[in-house]
Amino acid sequence: MSRWKSRLTAVLAGVAVLAMLGAVPAAAHVTVNPETALKGDYAKLTFRMPNETDNASTTKLEVAFPTEHPLSSVSVKPHPGWSYEIETEKLDQPIDQGEGEEPLTETVRTITWTAEDKASAIAPGEFDEFEVSAGPLPSNTDEMTFKAIQTYDNGEVVRWIEVAAPGAGEPEYPAPVLSLTSPGGEQQAAPVAAQTDTGQPASATAALVLSIIALVLGGAGLATGLLARRHRS
Repeated sequence: MSRWKSRLTAVLAGVAVLAMLGAVPAAAHVTVNPETALKGDYAKLTFRMPNETDNASTTKLEVAFPTEHPLSSVSVKPHPGWSYEIETEKLDQPIDQGEGEEPLTETVRTITWTAEDKASAIAPGEFDEFEVSAGPLPSNTDEMTFKAIQTYDNGEVVRWIEVAAPGAGEPEYPAPVLSLTSPGGEQQAAPVAAQTDTGQPASATAALVLSIIALVLGGAGLATGLLARRHRS
């Protein structure tokens, strides 16, 4: 009986570990927060960048703004220990901004943040956030894609530039995407809850893990009881 219980406990422990690993979020990636904003509105956009290596620090983040949806106003919040450079692009055709406003003739193409020293770089296991204020957001599209390039001090470059095809799953190196909704529509911009890097709320992930553990432990108890009953018989 003791031997059977030991084997059963080992098997169930292995199942529990595998179940928990299956619930662990996928590798982190560069994201834009919030995930949703209102068309025609101004928004504070936060680009979150984690360090995914074990032996190198992140020293640079380059974010490309979609020039097909030009923004008339983009300002950067200073980030201690990091410098930034804004690159603009002239528009093929000026855009009328309304009465009393000068036509828009150029827009931001990229913003690049660079660590000023090793102490400011993002170490393994850490992340950092870089903020901009931008607007008015376009009204003629449902999303904006901000392709990002992450550089490490060992020369490694990770390009977060892949866009998921319709109906397909998330690509390996997804670009940050901001969804846009119409004012007064069914979907409204809402505060972003704490999330894992898979896009699932952290509370939902925790609940899933706890549910799996409860099921495994319940199964262990049932199996142990059945074995004990069989032994007595």
